[in-house]
Amino acid sequence: MIVRLIVQTFVSYGVMGLLLFWAAGTLDWPDAWIYLTLMIVVSLVGGLWLVRRDPGLVRERLAAAIQKDQPLADKLVLSTFLVLFLAWQALIALDAVRYRWSFVPPWAQAIGAFVLLVSLWIGFRTLRANSFAAPVVKIQSERGQTVISTGPYAYVRHPLYAGALGFMVGASLLLGSLWGLAGVLVLTVLLAVRIQIEERTLRAGLTGYDDYARRVRYRLIPGLW
Repeated sequence: MIVRLIVQTFVSYGVMGLLLFWAAGTLDWPDAWIYLTLMIVVSLVGGLWLVRRDPGLVRERLAAAIQKDQPLADKLVLSTFLVLFLAWQALIALDAVRYRWSFVPPWAQAIGAFVLLVSLWIGFRTLRANSFAAPVVKIQSERGQTVISTGPYAYVRHPLYAGALGFMVGASLLLGSLWGLAGVLVLTVLLAVRIQIEERTLRAGLTGYDDYARRVRYRLIPGLW
């Protein structure tokens, strides 16, 4: 599993790096190198810690993004999200480096780096709290899935998506693209749609989820939605 984690991490961010630098038209993009290095280091350190603490969770996280027992609606939404996520990365590179459609000052890039780090911390805290945080929508009956209400789940019902939203905002700023921030709006709509799909599945198949949803009112952002 450790070998698979390392290989999958380098392959994933290797593909992302190829896309970013290809769209930028140059390797001379320090912000992208910082971004990729940060993501690889955090993914490996966090992943290796989780392998020791919760190998079942890591096994789920390393599984395919499209699975047999996944609802059709989630397959469609997730596939669309992944394609648009790659397009969003290319848009950032085109904006920030190749065509320079917008400008992000260094102080805003520093804020972006901070937001990115906070989002990664939220994601890690979420994975620590929830051993059933699979990358696809499903009920893990074989693993005895239960409702999780501790850690970040005490504040919002879908903290992993909240972390993903922060990640996209932070990455856009760090990489220097205001058009990237505009793209985040589109991806956020897809996240909201996927949350609805996941909630229907959890309410139908996970005992106690309705009670949890009544206690924790907000899905993504405390006080807003």
